[in-house]
Amino acid sequence: VQLVESGGGTAQPGGSLRLSCAASGFTFSDYAMSWARQAPGEGLEWIAGIYGDGSNKYYKDSVRGRFTISRDNAKNEVYLQMSDLKPEDTARYYCGKGTHSILVFTSDGSSRTDSWGQGTQVTVSS
Repeated sequence: VQLVESGGGTAQPGGSLRLSCAASGFTFSDYAMSWARQAPGEGLEWIAGIYGDGSNKYYKDSVRGRFTISRDNAKNEVYLQMSDLKPEDTARYYCGKGTHSILVFTSDGSSRTDSWGQGTQVTVSS
């Protein structure tokens, strides 16, 4: 399994960024995918997930309405469109491969993931 994130950078508050994640080494459409982030000094925070067929999407409350997850199974890619960015969105963002074709949520509200990429840094600052 290989997951390679890209698209991070610096944005002003209220701005937008689009993250991409290129996947390889597994049958992409068979697995749900997620995005998570880790701010300095904090743990990994799951923020969005999408079913293998793209039929269902779930978001953490803190990003719902501002972030949109999508996937292109023909290209083996998953995306995170981020809008109305806030300074508290500053973090390293990771994409992850789920364990099933659907999202399987744990008691802490995150979705089970068995592989993560190396991440891409997003900084929101004026």
